Amino acid sequence: MKPFVYLLAALCMPLPACAANQSGGLPVWAYPINLAAPAAPAAPDPTPLRVSGSDVTFTFAQTRDPYNVPDWHPNNHPAAPEIVLKGGGPGVLACGYCHLPNGLGRPENANLAGLPADYIVQQVADMKNDLRKSSEPKMAPPGLMHSIAKLATEEQVREAAKYFSALKPTPWIRVVETVTVPKSRVLGAMYVAIEGEPKELLGMRILEVPENTRQQELRDSGSGFVAYVPPRSIKRGEVIATLGVLSSGKGKVTPCVACHGADLRGLGPVPALAGRSPSYLVRQLYDLQQGHRKGPWSPLMKNVVENLDAADMVAIAAYASSRAP
Repeated sequence: MKPFVYLLAALCMPLPACAANQSGGLPVWAYPINLAAPAAPAAPDPTPLRVSGSDVTFTFAQTRDPYNVPDWHPNNHPAAPEIVLKGGGPGVLACGYCHLPNGLGRPENANLAGLPADYIVQQVADMKNDLRKSSEPKMAPPGLMHSIAKLATEEQVREAAKYFSALKPTPWIRVVETVTVPKSRVLGAMYVAIEGEPKELLGMRILEVPENTRQQELRDSGSGFVAYVPPRSIKRGEVIATLGVLSSGKGKVTPCVACHGADLRGLGPVPALAGRSPSYLVRQLYDLQQGHRKGPWSPLMKNVVENLDAADMVAIAAYASSRAP
């Protein structure tokens, strides 16, 4: 078993009420952190496991090997290069372990499917050169990606970027407007619903959880997510994205569609936003606002994000995620 397995082990901790409803400063709900101490590794279990819609089997330990991606659905993506499924040497984990072989990823990382290859290459370079950081240093996945970016070769990065860029984005997240949501905990680096608990108020946040917790725990690329967003946030986000009118009443900004395309599916080298993780999008808006993303294209977003408040960010992310990819 590789040492990274225990670094990435699934740990559980309830979401504090104060974190769920924080209205100012860092939107802590968007940066899930494992607060518990790592559990001792369990004895290896040789039981072959299955997921819905797949004839492949893996043991639980095999689903935790970041140098040998558990590819449950090898037919839902083209042949992948070694960097995607096996990694690129010590410290350079397989890209498909976190971003999944079909590129759709999970809320704690980026959906890469269909992004421009040059954009992906630039973002990895920004991380390597410390021009792109997370506003919450304790969130593990961004830190891990920084380490990988510093070790990966240019050839490996370009090979991975070419692969993910060629993938077709598909629906992956079901967006639901609601007042109350399941109580949740952090499992690994994502939220999961706590079964059997009464619901709680959502407040001004987004809760993104797997449609099937067990399948996502096994890193199943065939099982997506549901994102719970505040009532009327999709419509408010549409107004900001298409007209540039802020829901906070702080005036106008450049509409998202001006750069990201009328359908938010990207425009030239500008990345698509449609259908992507809303909690991921909130993190990027906040990171840009705080100056933690300083790559060559980041200044284009400065005037857009500087006056956004929490409600604006939630609305934009809710609307973008609800759009067909």
